Amino acid sequence: MLKKCKKPNDVLFINAAEHFVKGKRQNQLSPENISKIIDTYQFRKEEPRYSRRVEMDEIKKNDFNLNISRYISTAVGEAEVDLAATHAQLQEIGNAIQTATAKHNQFLKELGLPSLPAV
Repeated sequence: MLKKCKKPNDVLFINAAEHFVKGKRQNQLSPENISKIIDTYQFRKEEPRYSRRVEMDEIKKNDFNLNISRYISTAVGEAEVDLAATHAQLQEIGNAIQTATAKHNQFLKELGLPSLPAV
């Protein structure tokens, strides 16, 4: 929604693309979704991945491109991996495999069958 005579020197972008009720043929806004959009607009609230106030200078630097995704990122950060813990888990799994393989090979030997190769 653009206003010709607005006072603040910024633009409020609202990305409500993920805030809807999925329908069979058409998605719909629930009363809660509508209320959130109105509340965000009225009070010019900023919320990560949902709304952001952007100064006109930034819009000008972007050649007046008003594409919402340029100003509001919906990307979700990936969880940080603890390499030391992962390494320890892999070592435990490797040890468990070796133990299970050795036990299985004992049974195979008792049955006179060829054993599995060591891992």
